[in-house]
This record gives sequence, C-alpha cells and structure tokens, in this order.
Amino acid sequence: MTSMNTGKQSQPHTASSWVRIPDGTMVRHRQEAYEGFIDGLTEIAAGPNRNPDGKTQYRINIGGSTRQLVTEENLCILLDSEELVIMSRQKEPYRRSVTTQLRGKFSDDRFIKSA
Repeated sequence: MTSMNTGKQSQPHTASSWVRIPDGTMVRHRQEAYEGFIDGLTEIAAGPNRNPDGKTQYRINIGGSTRQLVTEENLCILLDSEELVIMSRQKEPYRRSVTTQLRGKFSDDRFIKSA
C-alpha cells in the first residue's frame, strides 16, 4: 500500500518549482517589520542569501527612492480584510488568482493581515 503526499508545504523549493511573488505585492519583513511592495528582482553576484532560484533577491520599495534587498524567506505577504493579497494597481480578480497561487506555495504563517 502506498500513500500519496499532497502537502505542497513540505516540498522543498527548487529553482524549477519556484513561484515568484509578483511585482506590486505588499510585503512585511519578518524580523525588521518594515513594509513595502515588491519592485522587481536583483541578481546577486556574491553572498549566501538568495531566493530559491539561486541567483536573486527581491527589491522592496519601502518609500520614496528607498529600496531594500530581501530574500523570500524573510518576507510575509500582506492580506486585506477579504484575505486577498494586497497589490498596487491590481483589480480583485487578479489579486484573487495571485492569492490562490501563493497560498499553494507558502505556509499560512507567511500571510498576515495588514494593520
């Protein structure tokens, strides 16, 4: 008798299965608690901290011209009152689709309601 593993959360992230958090998604740094939105990816030439693709970090716009480079493991995704991912300039159907996609890849503790 074989058992089927259907838990997506327990599977390790690999570059081929990595799902990028879309630009415009509101996030909060897990330790430092600053908030901002994803403003693209930056390829990192040196250093150990990278996204599951093995070569990038997220560029987070935290206001004005200030950007921070952060790896996926240090980010929480912000949700609105309807439990949808908060994204700049995106309508509800797209945000619902992104929410479903990201919930399939990240554990529940990576999603937090915006204050």
